[in-house]
Amino acid sequence: MILPKILISLLIALSVVFIGLQVYQMENEAAGLRTLLFVLLTTLYYVRVKNKRVFFFSFLITFTIAEILNFLSFFVDVPQLNDSDTMYYLVNSVYIIAYALLITQILSAMNVIEMVKKYPFHLLILIVLDVFCVVVVTNTAIGRLTYYAYFVELIYNAVIMILLTVTLINYLHREDKKAINLLIGAIFIFFSEVLQLAYFYISSINILNVACSICLVLGFAFFYMQSILSYEWREEISYKDIAV
Repeated sequence: MILPKILISLLIALSVVFIGLQVYQMENEAAGLRTLLFVLLTTLYYVRVKNKRVFFFSFLITFTIAEILNFLSFFVDVPQLNDSDTMYYLVNSVYIIAYALLITQILSAMNVIEMVKKYPFHLLILIVLDVFCVVVVTNTAIGRLTYYAYFVELIYNAVIMILLTVTLINYLHREDKKAINLLIGAIFIFFSEVLQLAYFYISSINILNVACSICLVLGFAFFYMQSILSYEWREEISYKDIAV
């Protein structure tokens, strides 16, 4: 019990330092500390949660690997492939896989067919909004991206919107603390990604980078909080849903 408390205290303290480094635009130091934060968060989940969810744990591990690769890209020169930034494609591909694993974890606890039957109009509206948002958000950087980079960004943004949609439907169905934590976490991640895109491709105002980092920290804080909870039993939820 002592180790989890130490890790939580350390994570909170380092998160504050991380935001401070972003405020003072110490990018290399902030990237290194961000990587350490995800290593510690993954460790905390491993030692704190007894009934680990395979896909969620895989999500944390995969995301941490992406962070490590991203940090190494500051110092390691990777051979370019056809004049393309190899590390950019590698890191973003790993991020996409990580978020796909999180989506899979949420879907594994849902009866997808039942959700489609129960919320057909919700899903239709959300899908239309998802497509619109993905195209609009990605097109903000279209003038500064190659064809392949645009495709990667399109997939990345689509995965984020799918995560947001899945967590929203999950909350509408369950309406409990675990579901709302997942939804809030996804919302913060969405804003983090939008702010990061704005910082990289629209304006290099540092406040955007700081706000992006704050949203990222809060997003994963809510993801961790939901991981230590179980879905509350409701009469209309099947036994299969609860067991998963």
